[in-house]
Amino acid sequence: MKKAKKIISIALCGLAALPMIACNGIGLRQKYATQSLAALYEKFDGDLERGTAIKPIVLHVLENDTAKQSGYLKYLLDGFNEKYKDYYITAIDANQDQFSNLADDGPYGYGPDVLYQANDILMKYCAGKHITPLPIEKLDAYDELPELAKNTYTYKYESAEYFMGVGVNVQAPMMYYRKDLLPDDWQTTMDDNENGIPDIAEDMRAMYRFSKARHNANKDEYGFMQSLFDPYFSCGYLFTYGAYVFGKNNTDTADIGFDNGDAKKGAGVILQLAESMNSGCIDDGITVARESEFAKGSYFAVNNTQDMYGTMIDELTKVYNKNGMPIVAAREAAMENIVATPIPSLPASGDLSETEGELLPSIVMGGINGYAISSYTKYPKASLAFLNYATSFEMIVKRNEYLGIAPARKDCNEVCTVQADVAHSLYNMAENKRISIMPTVSGADQIWTPLQTAFTDIATDPYRTGEKQYYTADGKCDYNKLDSLLKSVNENIYNAIYSFGKK
Repeated sequence: MKKAKKIISIALCGLAALPMIACNGIGLRQKYATQSLAALYEKFDGDLERGTAIKPIVLHVLENDTAKQSGYLKYLLDGFNEKYKDYYITAIDANQDQFSNLADDGPYGYGPDVLYQANDILMKYCAGKHITPLPIEKLDAYDELPELAKNTYTYKYESAEYFMGVGVNVQAPMMYYRKDLLPDDWQTTMDDNENGIPDIAEDMRAMYRFSKARHNANKDEYGFMQSLFDPYFSCGYLFTYGAYVFGKNNTDTADIGFDNGDAKKGAGVILQLAESMNSGCIDDGITVARESEFAKGSYFAVNNTQDMYGTMIDELTKVYNKNGMPIVAAREAAMENIVATPIPSLPASGDLSETEGELLPSIVMGGINGYAISSYTKYPKASLAFLNYATSFEMIVKRNEYLGIAPARKDCNEVCTVQADVAHSLYNMAENKRISIMPTVSGADQIWTPLQTAFTDIATDPYRTGEKQYYTADGKCDYNKLDSLLKSVNENIYNAIYSFGKK
């Protein structure tokens, strides 16, 4: 289809009377594919562009849906527009799907000028030069970014390094649980090490037992819940036991390691967790219902990301208010009773039914969301002004207030007020190598479908009415079959990357 579009566009470009936008698209694509990355810095030289009252400069900004729904994007745009009104520069919502593809849209004039997305999405645009290298000396946030964020957005090309995006927030799955749903006697019955933290928040074996007991007591209630089919949330169970995505620090796509070490035990953990949930774990059923069921108390704990914290607070506030609590008190209670913690440690044996034995600190897949500038923007300096404004101390702190994000800026992380413990926890996890940053190399997008297929298969097994696939005759995890499944995942990913001329 793309080849056909290109042929048609070239034919149309030959007609001088028809200056089609497709011609411009091909011209831009060729321009940025052939020029050096270093040359792109020149676009940031000189004074800031100015519009006029008749013809203002309009920047299209691509943000995520949560930022729109929370009101943060409006706050951001209003503030920037007020600051640069004398320049007749206006930033507006790009009004595109948050997962729009700049590589397809940008060359034809449909892409945003500035875009906020996850690091794996932004960095895949580097190879095609769809986003532009940023001048470090002109970035207000650069000195406040930790090495993790700097390394994540560094692109190596022909022995040179280029900085491609400014990290906004560190993101990784966390467990959120309802403190008000703990048993009244939890401090004496569920805190074996007497550290003031429930065992279920530190040991997945304890959470597994609690989940089963809660459901057995009431068929409409569950303990820990997540859609296990989702690789972003479930890969960590493999990583904890030694799996990795690609070799050489996630750069060697020929070396795929989802079966590495004792990863099969992580697959077994997924199988056991599925037993304690419901069939919604097979697909996105739990994800769709996650915040509302958590607020209703049907789910005691959920696996979620920080940007959904505000939604969880809103949902629980509504429930408290509906039950008679004044709205202000309801919100305060919601913030008090929703507790965030890293995913509990996993047993070294992989057996969630055991009550003692060595524990392994959980590892999760994570990323650093950030802003980048499209190579196709007509207003690079104005776009840089917006990027600096959006990643300023004031706006990142405000983003934390609206969305509960864990700031990537060190100075913002230290003073953030919403989910401050989460922000600090994520930094500690990163420092202790408990966050595996999503790969940013070409081909990384091929990992998701094989993983999702495998995780769906595992999560389905407890709900199969016929013969089970991943259990032994005595009802234990069949690690040989789980290992074979993970090896097939590696093979499928390799084929997807290297077959049919994709690599």
